Amino acid sequence: MMKLSLLIPVLNEEESIRKLVPAVDEAFTLETDVILEFVFVDDGSYDSTFSILVALANQDSRVKVVRLSRNFGSHAALLAAFTYCTGDVASYLAADLQDPPSVLREMLQKWKEGSPVVWGQRIKREEPLSQKLFAQLYYQLMRRYALPQIPAGGLDICMIDRKVIDTIVEMREKNTSIFGLVLWSGFPPSFVHYERRQRQHGASRWTLGKKIKLVVDSFVAFSFTPIRLVTYLGLCFAFLGFGYGTFTVIRALMGYTTIQGWASIITLILFLSGVQLLMLGIVAEYLWRTFDESRQRPPFIIRDTAGF
Repeated sequence: MMKLSLLIPVLNEEESIRKLVPAVDEAFTLETDVILEFVFVDDGSYDSTFSILVALANQDSRVKVVRLSRNFGSHAALLAAFTYCTGDVASYLAADLQDPPSVLREMLQKWKEGSPVVWGQRIKREEPLSQKLFAQLYYQLMRRYALPQIPAGGLDICMIDRKVIDTIVEMREKNTSIFGLVLWSGFPPSFVHYERRQRQHGASRWTLGKKIKLVVDSFVAFSFTPIRLVTYLGLCFAFLGFGYGTFTVIRALMGYTTIQGWASIITLILFLSGVQLLMLGIVAEYLWRTFDESRQRPPFIIRDTAGF
């Protein structure tokens, strides 16, 4: 017998979580050699999510619940689930059931065949056009500038071996992407294709602000491209300034010096000042994250637990 831990971060999912456990059980009806463990992490819900989870834990010994003291973000919640799970293998699963539980069986088979990391790769998304475009742009940028091993279609489900779980937990990085850490760790992956379904219950908490933070965190954590861009821009403007200065001196020596316009000078100053502030902002993103890691604050704080 082997144990599969399902890691499920939740935020105000009172409409979905009651249906999740039965849906997973239905998908694993024929898997007689698998023991399931459900590790729910309540990432600061303010509805009845936690009370429903506690009731589930009291009814089903397989259900474990971890409640964070506030909303730390989905990746911190997932790290908490990795920390508390006890399975031989673990998989992320969204509480909204957009990712069908049946795909977990195929991923588990790949793991049994020897793959320490198994990715669920989408071949189709039943989502609004804006979300599709954002996801496509994000993964293209990550493939090009940060993690070239990311599949073009993106990744939403990951099943990893106990050795990989322990590796991720030991890192305990903040302001990063858990999936990015799994890719960066270098364990050989295999892939299972599936179609992601449309959300059936509740509203997504994946806001534009959280999406932007994910993009920034991913690039700062796994790519030096933004810093390299600062260097290139600095060199570019230095050469342009040197060229323009040489041109001005030559014109003065040849007697063609004229009074320059105020508008052009102000425009140039404002443009260069904007570029300098942009460069400082990029550097500050790296410095702030370095400072945040140096304080060694925990990536999450546990408020309550149930089912353990």
